Formats: sequence, C-alpha cells, structure tokens
Amino acid sequence: MGATADSDRVAALARQVVADHDPKTVPLTEFLGACYDAGLTWVHFPKGLGGLGLSRSVQAVADGILQAAGGPFPLGLLPMEFGMAAPTVCEHAQSDEVKRKLLRGLAIMTDLWCQLFSEPGAGSDLAGLATSAVRDGDDWVVNGQKVWTSNAHLARWGMLVARTDPNVPKHKGLTYFVVDMHGPGVDIRPLRQMTGQAEFNEVYLTDVRIPDTYRLGPVGDGWRVAMTTLMNERTTIGIHFSSSRRGSGAIADAVSLWASRPDLHTPVLRDRLSQLWLRAEAQRLTAERARVAATVAGPGPTSSIAKVVVAELNQTIYQWCMDLLGPEGIFYSSYDMKRGHGDRGEARGPVQQRFLRSRANTIEGGTSEINRNVLGERVLGLPGDLRADMGMPWKEIPRG
Repeated sequence: MGATADSDRVAALARQVVADHDPKTVPLTEFLGACYDAGLTWVHFPKGLGGLGLSRSVQAVADGILQAAGGPFPLGLLPMEFGMAAPTVCEHAQSDEVKRKLLRGLAIMTDLWCQLFSEPGAGSDLAGLATSAVRDGDDWVVNGQKVWTSNAHLARWGMLVARTDPNVPKHKGLTYFVVDMHGPGVDIRPLRQMTGQAEFNEVYLTDVRIPDTYRLGPVGDGWRVAMTTLMNERTTIGIHFSSSRRGSGAIADAVSLWASRPDLHTPVLRDRLSQLWLRAEAQRLTAERARVAATVAGPGPTSSIAKVVVAELNQTIYQWCMDLLGPEGIFYSSYDMKRGHGDRGEARGPVQQRFLRSRANTIEGGTSEINRNVLGERVLGLPGDLRADMGMPWKEIPRG
C-alpha cells in the first residue's frame, strides 16, 4: 500500500472515530480509547497496540483531523507518557499481553508515568547508578534511591533502571523494569522548588518486588533500553517546547508581555526581542525538520540539537521578560497550587514563575553539557572524553 493510500486510510479512520465519538460531547477516556482501538494513537505501532503498523509519517494525518475536531494533543499534555514510556514499552516489553496492559491505560490518560533514572550519586553519569535489583524466583527485589523524579507522586507506573550485576563494567550490568508506583516499599517524598511547586520527588525503594514479566529487554541490557527512552525524551522535549505554529511558545509570552507594557519600551529591549523572535523561528524550523526526519528513522542522537537549543533559548527569552519588567520582576509569590496544575510542573502561572522554571530546562532530559557530548561523539564523530573507569567492574569504581 502506497503512502497516499495509507494517508487516505488513516484519514477515513480518524473521521469515523470523530463521527462515532465526538470529543466535544463524549468523555475524554472514551474518545482516546476509540483512537487507540482504531490504531490512531501511534500509527507506527503494531496492530492491536494502538497502531496500524504504518509509517510514522502518516501520524500527522490522524492528529490533524482528531485535533481539528476538538481532540487533545496527548504528546503535548503528557510528554513523559506518550513521548517516552509508550515507545519504550512497545519496543522492549516481553509480551503483547504486558504491552496491551500498559499501553491502553497510558493511551486513555488514566495511568501516568514517571522516570526513575537519576540518583544522588548518578545524575549525568547515569550508568554509575547504585540501585540494585536481585533475582528472587520469578521476581526481582529492588533497593535504592532515585531523585528528581518528575510527577512520581501522581504516577501509576515508573520506568526504572537498576543494577543487576556489579561485577561487570557499569554500562553492562544494568537492567530496565516497569515498577508499580503504588506497590509496597515505594516511598515518594516531594522536593519543593523555588517556583513553589513540587513536581520533582525523591523516591526510596525498599525491598520492592517486580515480576520478571515487567522487565523490559534482556537482563544486563538496560543501557540499550534506556537509550530508547532518552532519545525519545530529547525529541519529545524539543517538540513539547517548540511548535509548528510561528510565534508560539515562549516567544509568544515575550511578545504578549511587550505589547501589554508600552510604558517599559526601550530601543535596546525592542532590538533584543527582535533577535529572540528570529532565533525562535529558526528553532521552530529546525524542530520541524527533526520531526520530519524522525518519521523515517525514529528518534536519534540529532534530537540532542533541539533539546540544547530550545532549553537555552527558553532561558534567554524569560530572562528578557525579567529585564523588561525590571524591579517589578521580584514581585512574585509561590504559584497557588489550588488554582491549577502546579504539581505537574506546568509553567502557566505568572511570567516570574516561568522564568524560575526555565532554569531547569538545561538540566532535565540530559544536561546541555551531556547533550553536546552526544552531538560531538555520535553526530560529528569526534573522539570521546577520556574515562578513567573504562572497562572497570562497577564495584571497583570509587564512589562518593
């Protein structure tokens, strides 16, 4: 079947879903469930798992029709779930039974997810993590601590990387699991941020039992599985903070603020805003090119370009907003959590909140320094950094 025929088929299915389950009148879960059953949630996934086994490129056809009818843009609402968890589960879960159980709840947005990667002693050096998983019959027993876990307090499932063999080099002794965040032994403690929100958490895992059926990928192959998540994460962040619509996103906040405060205008600030608008437009076009490329080969190391650029551009834009406001910029009290979605980290409060929140953009999803290493080594082919622990068993590497 050719590309045109695939597009026509997807368009017909999307129109049928809208006709039978109008998103303006039916519950959201019913509409999203119908999209999943029709194979429109991720058209490149296999049939029966929210997809049709088609090219990624026709996803835009489905999305355009469903969103024009009033449906949500799930990747924009839940980037962790749709952009990171779903592709990892689909590619690496051991059975279709597990895939169906995990993907459907994710697709209808009843099951939220979190990412249990970073630890107090293993942030940018993720492969150095110490959380252990020991086989016990048909289960794995996990002990350790994770930190900076976004939305762990809201999540039903967590993507977990743990060490299953301390006697081999650090990248080779890791295994990837899906953990029940409501299960015994999972202790979630909020970390209050300078915005007043608590979207991040530290998570303590004490004798947490995970069935082997919830292992993703082979034992000891957790690093490769984690790369699936991380490549998708960087692509997702680039999409989440970019837009296919000119002048939207962070730059829209800056332009709106400028228009509302003519009393604060200066030629220098006007010139800086013009330069930021041009940079935002260049970023939008670059992200669009990356999206098109991903429809052919899927996310790859070039996704780090969008991650680095959009993170640093967001910070620069919101710094400009603070410069425009001048002394007014310090008049900010913590965002009222009862008014909105503060604990999911949305930056829709005052512009001061968005400025403070943007400080995390160059850290989350891989620091800018790490992403530049990825680009240098995996895209430009430059020699990697010297690593003193290369080839050493993890247990022999000095820690702390």
